[in-house]
Amino acid sequence: MELKIIVSGALVFAASVLLTGVMRRFALSSGLVDVPNPRSSHTRTTARGGGVSVAVATTSGMVALYVAGIVSLPLSVSVVIGGGLVALVGFLDDRHSVRPGVRFVVHAAAALWALIWLGGLPPLVFGEHLVELGAAGYLIGVLGIVWVLNLFNFMDGIDGIAATEAVFITCAGAVLGLIAGRASEVPAAAAVLALASAGFLCWNWPPAKVFLGDVGSGYLGYVIAVLALAAARTNPVALWVWLILGGVFFVDATMTLCRRLLRGERVFEAHRSHAYQWLARRWGSHGKVTVTVIAVNLAWLLPWSVLAMKFPQYAIVSVIAALAPLALLAPLLGSGRAEPSPEGQ
Repeated sequence: MELKIIVSGALVFAASVLLTGVMRRFALSSGLVDVPNPRSSHTRTTARGGGVSVAVATTSGMVALYVAGIVSLPLSVSVVIGGGLVALVGFLDDRHSVRPGVRFVVHAAAALWALIWLGGLPPLVFGEHLVELGAAGYLIGVLGIVWVLNLFNFMDGIDGIAATEAVFITCAGAVLGLIAGRASEVPAAAAVLALASAGFLCWNWPPAKVFLGDVGSGYLGYVIAVLALAAARTNPVALWVWLILGGVFFVDATMTLCRRLLRGERVFEAHRSHAYQWLARRWGSHGKVTVTVIAVNLAWLLPWSVLAMKFPQYAIVSVIAALAPLALLAPLLGSGRAEPSPEGQ
């Protein structure tokens, strides 16, 4: 069984690398490219839509895990069908621009699909208590999945950052799940997404040769949210653990969204006001920012997630301790700071 998993993982990684190269050539030949503009964080025309390879490789891996009896039908269907819907509307948006309302409906439908198959939002750990949310959990769950999906889209603004974050969250989530010994199928599924993301990262590491596009960023956010929910079915503290692991993205995206809303800006309009984008311009390097995020993940967030897993009664305390310093630092680094007008740049 272990050999089958290793071989399947190697095939997922190789497929992602090869498919990303194929998708890049297709994108360049068909005009599916990002052309730099005053709101861009890049300076040269680059192929986009490369996230198709992540979706295809992950889907293939999930089907293989299901056939091998490693992953259950509810999890595999949630990822394959729901993720497919998210990837499809993302690909259409990359090519033709889909209205925000249509995207939201598709995202919400995919989120509800996953919640139905996974049995709703799992109980949440608050200190010594497990809180059942019942029917309200479906609404909270849909909004949560849609937010994670979109925050990955918002945070995919410089080379390597979104794919690297996906590799970190899924690898750490898989290892912690194995240590907890309660979510055997989730580590295998998380490893598939990590390997597919790593294969894409071979092309996306600074300087990027191809971008994820909405098809890839939305897909990553969706599948990560579904995996967190699936892990929480057998270990309720897992939701808090995965929240800590994604702390950099959650804090920067949420802070930026809130500050832009308060200024009355159109939140779906392209911008460069996330902290990581301000840093990339200040440092003149995408790579330095991406490596910094990796360092924060490993040195700060990972230890707190381990503590939350080991001491579930203090999970909320761990979340606050892990994310509060990031929330204080984010506005200082520029999260949501008003940008100069393009004419004034």
